[in-house]
Amino acid sequence: MQDEEPSSSGPQGGDLVRRHHLFTRLWHWTNVVTVTVMLMSGLMIFNAHPRLYWGDYGANAAGHPDPAWLDLSHIHGGIPFPPAVTIPSHYSLADARLWHFAFAWVLAIAFTLYLGWSLVRGHLRRDLAPKPAELSPAHLWHHIKAHARLRFPTGIAALRYNILQKLAYGSVLLVMLPGVILTGISMSPGLNAAFPWLVELFGGRQSARSIHFLCAGGLFGFFLVHIAMVVLAGPINEVRSMLTGNYRLPREREEQA
Repeated sequence: MQDEEPSSSGPQGGDLVRRHHLFTRLWHWTNVVTVTVMLMSGLMIFNAHPRLYWGDYGANAAGHPDPAWLDLSHIHGGIPFPPAVTIPSHYSLADARLWHFAFAWVLAIAFTLYLGWSLVRGHLRRDLAPKPAELSPAHLWHHIKAHARLRFPTGIAALRYNILQKLAYGSVLLVMLPGVILTGISMSPGLNAAFPWLVELFGGRQSARSIHFLCAGGLFGFFLVHIAMVVLAGPINEVRSMLTGNYRLPREREEQA
């Protein structure tokens, strides 16, 4: 994530500038590993009961099981996700839970530290909060068309978030990550005693499981789009900026002609 406020003194296209703070880079790569492990172990956990419900009891409702709003039990003999995309690669609910819960603590601690750091530095207010004019339909449509034509910002404008980035990164930081963490806590019997109100907040344990799955799916979707944008924008320059913090500003289009 970009969090360095660009200087108005004028770096130009082709200049090498500082883009990402060390803390941002550490959080980014921690998330890459943590979220990957949690998604893959989560798929194994889902394989154990490939159905999702709303409410408190789901299939465990006495006498009248709740209907599943998502049922993948008919896929591949009841194991919808193959070993190539799960942790562990063999069927083991117990091992998957060990992996999932261990990395859940890493995710929660890293997220809390980064969110606090971003609030203190003003990163959320300065870089991610959309301005009213940016939320106008005309402005949104302009950026959607520009991205569809692969016309990415150049020069110093490449250091600032556009509205689509603000909405995407903001949803990850303020909706999806808190969502998976809080619903995960609400599904943990060991943590329910400390936070019993969370289960009620999400409308029951089965509803929390559904929301957990949807947030995880949203993170996976963000990951796919993010990777596609990195490849299209120039993977060497983009990955270098997240490894070293240094980023070469894209040249203005007239300079490229």
